[in-house]
Amino acid sequence: MPSNHPQLVEGEIYHITVRGVEKRSIFISDEDRWRMIFSIYEFNTIETVTIRRQREKRDQFKAKLKTRRGSTPAELASCIQKDNRDKLVEILGFVFMPNHIHLLLRQLKPDGISVFMQKLGSGYTVYFNGIHKRNGHLFQGRYRALHIDDNKYLKTVFTYIHTNPISIIEPGWKDKGIKDPKAAKKFLEEYRWSSYLDYLGKNNFPSVTERDFLLKAFGNQKKMKQSINAWIDYKHKTN
Repeated sequence: MPSNHPQLVEGEIYHITVRGVEKRSIFISDEDRWRMIFSIYEFNTIETVTIRRQREKRDQFKAKLKTRRGSTPAELASCIQKDNRDKLVEILGFVFMPNHIHLLLRQLKPDGISVFMQKLGSGYTVYFNGIHKRNGHLFQGRYRALHIDDNKYLKTVFTYIHTNPISIIEPGWKDKGIKDPKAAKKFLEEYRWSSYLDYLGKNNFPSVTERDFLLKAFGNQKKMKQSINAWIDYKHKTN
């Protein structure tokens, strides 16, 4: 999944968008979405990994925990696996849409985003083609990367990507406005294929994202939610 931008810089934040080839769906089932969750987590390392092997390790860990029933909290803590990955990127946010993905990434290693996206694209394509009996490319040839160079723009992009799922219940809302803001807010707070729920403290996929930086940028969790809701109300008023 090659990129269409200059070399990216360590420590900088980028809004990454990748789309299905010919705007086709890249998710057909929740199993596909779960696989993508595993993928953005497990492929975020300089090491070579396979999802199957990582799942086997997790199953072994769960079996080990079952044998520790009745143990003290300290004994249980001693066998908990630490996240020792040497990460390529810091995942600040994500949203899965039917035919595309938004990622908010901070690059940690030289070419970290490029390597991460290459691993993600090839790994998920092999899975998807195998499960759905298809051949060929799944993603458009290039992912889009936009550099985020200040906090104001960062908050704008965060709001933009996390309100994208409203299109599922109100197609065309970005141009026509939102007809039912209450339903839109409720939908976003229940749409699990996004990092928004974790930012609201609902522990959806808490291990996938690093949230402290953005929460600090907004001020706190409450102000972040208010910002999202204010944008939804604004799009209702402009209808």
